[in-house]
Amino acid sequence: MILNGYQINDEILHNKLVENCSTDCLNAASLDIRLGRYIMVESPGSVRRVYLGSRQPLTMYKVDLDQFKDGYALQPGQFILASSEEVFNLPPHISAEYKLKSSMARVGLEHLNAGWCDAGWNGSVLTLELKNMTSVHQIIIKRGDKIGQMVFFKHDSVGDELSYATKGSYNGDKEVQVAKTESSSKSITPSHIEEVRKQLDNQCVHCSE
Repeated sequence: MILNGYQINDEILHNKLVENCSTDCLNAASLDIRLGRYIMVESPGSVRRVYLGSRQPLTMYKVDLDQFKDGYALQPGQFILASSEEVFNLPPHISAEYKLKSSMARVGLEHLNAGWCDAGWNGSVLTLELKNMTSVHQIIIKRGDKIGQMVFFKHDSVGDELSYATKGSYNGDKEVQVAKTESSSKSITPSHIEEVRKQLDNQCVHCSE
């Protein structure tokens, strides 16, 4: 079930579904998302390789949008990482999906198709993957721009073994976040502890034989 604007507001007020948001951003069945303070821009230089399997991050540097009085000019073809002003706390029974606003798409701003947010994702801003798809136009972006909208889905509650709070790598991110390497994204979970315990018990059995 998709939550309507009244239900989203109720979840915000009583369960802190979204923090640092405004009621002015509520729509019929979504919540407008505003552009946060920092973006990550690709570092200049020669062509580099990144290895998908290890979630190797791009070589990027941080830019503070507050330092640009007239806004930051996103160049034709340029790719950046950005983030929302809002912080999200999805409970076990609510998932969400980010959608680019149609007005943004009409000026050539594209968001890569990576907007799904699983139940349990918490304490984080939403990192956005944005690209200027035009050939000859700069797109000026500023902190606070309404950059997209979040749609919320209510479903049966999931347990700890499936919750993003347990399995996810991007909880607690307060600023725009580059890809986390496979090693840095691993975390100790109850299921991992139980698996290790079983392995140790098996070793002890074999040792006593």
